[in-house]
Amino acid sequence: MASSSGASSGSTAMLRISSSEEDLQQVMDLRKRKRMLSNRESARRSRMKKQKHLDDLMGQLGQLRKGNSEILTRMDFISQLYMNIEAENSVLRAQKAELSHRLDSLNEIIEYVNFSYELFEFEDAVASVSENSHQIGDGFFVNPWNSANFPANQPIMDMVMH
Repeated sequence: MASSSGASSGSTAMLRISSSEEDLQQVMDLRKRKRMLSNRESARRSRMKKQKHLDDLMGQLGQLRKGNSEILTRMDFISQLYMNIEAENSVLRAQKAELSHRLDSLNEIIEYVNFSYELFEFEDAVASVSENSHQIGDGFFVNPWNSANFPANQPIMDMVMH
């Protein structure tokens, strides 16, 4: 009996060991499943985070493209405006040069007319003196300050110079 009792206690111990190993295996399997589920969830969150980041980047890309397009449109407009202003500026420069040339020509004409007028005035004064020089008392050489020969409000040098 002793042997049957010993055999029975040995099998109980084996059962306990095998049951303990099974429990341990079950615990390990449970932990492994939990770890797998946790890893899957973590991978899912990582994929979602990555997708959200990608969506954000795509949104930024769209905004940047739209901004670039607006900038290019403004640049085209400003370039066209610049070209128009540059063309108008060239026309104005040409007009300025033409008007400056005309003004110079007109100033030359005025100088010529003034010189000619002064020359004629001088010749008239000389002729007037020649005509009146034979008269005694009223002649130029007798009374050079006579108002008949020179206007009262104009100096003698002024008349000769102009």
